[in-house]
Amino acid sequence: MSGIGRPRFALIDHHGQEVSEASYPGQFLLVYFGFTRCQVVCPRSLTRLTTVLESLPDPMCAKLAPLYITVDPDRDRPEVMRRYLEEKFPRFTGLSGTSEQIESAKEAFKVFAQRKPDPSDPDGYAVPHTAIAYLIDPDGDYATHWVETKSADEIATELERRLA
Repeated sequence: MSGIGRPRFALIDHHGQEVSEASYPGQFLLVYFGFTRCQVVCPRSLTRLTTVLESLPDPMCAKLAPLYITVDPDRDRPEVMRRYLEEKFPRFTGLSGTSEQIESAKEAFKVFAQRKPDPSDPDGYAVPHTAIAYLIDPDGDYATHWVETKSADEIATELERRLA
């Protein structure tokens, strides 16, 4: 994906700690953007990525930091992210922050996400967004990405090759 280069972010993890890309030295970052109230795309993607993580040997998983960055900071405060991920996707660390911090992270990864009215949502809005998983190498450089149509097996095969 051209233009990503070395994406930078400064956010708050789901334990309330400030983190950046430098908080994960020597690790690959598996990054997915979404929001906890997403009904279809995010749960499907996080389930697929969890399947990938569960298929990898433990030494490979130790080289990988799975991160879930919200595109809905108004609702996805750190404690909301923590409850959601601990219950459903415990391998992931949730990252939130101010609207400005989230916008900066979205720009760094070239992520589209835009709040739009949704009368079926209790808060009156939804946040359609890019459905791509990104891999950042231990030097902080963009390595690759996987679109929604990539299978867990395809992603696992590529990750095993890169993490070996």
